[in-house]
Amino acid sequence: MTRYTVHFTGRVQGVGFRWTTCRVARDHEAIGTVRNLPDGRVELIVEGEPAKLDGLIAAIQQRMSRNITGTAVEQSPATGEFGQPTFGGVSVAR
Repeated sequence: MTRYTVHFTGRVQGVGFRWTTCRVARDHEAIGTVRNLPDGRVELIVEGEPAKLDGLIAAIQQRMSRNITGTAVEQSPATGEFGQPTFGGVSVAR
């Protein structure tokens, strides 16, 4: 398993980005959280198999293409802190 920390830039806050990410994740086997950052970016931290995570990010980019101006992905070893990847396993961080 792998962990991706993804930062989306653009008009990504106040447009339903986090909730859309959770809806898109229902069709992808991954686990993690999505949250707004104080600097205006949205951060997605997900774990799973790299090919499945790539598919999730591509689906988010396609769905929110009008809002995203940049996507930065940092890959690291999975920690397992969120549990096992599952469909719909992405939630909004509290």
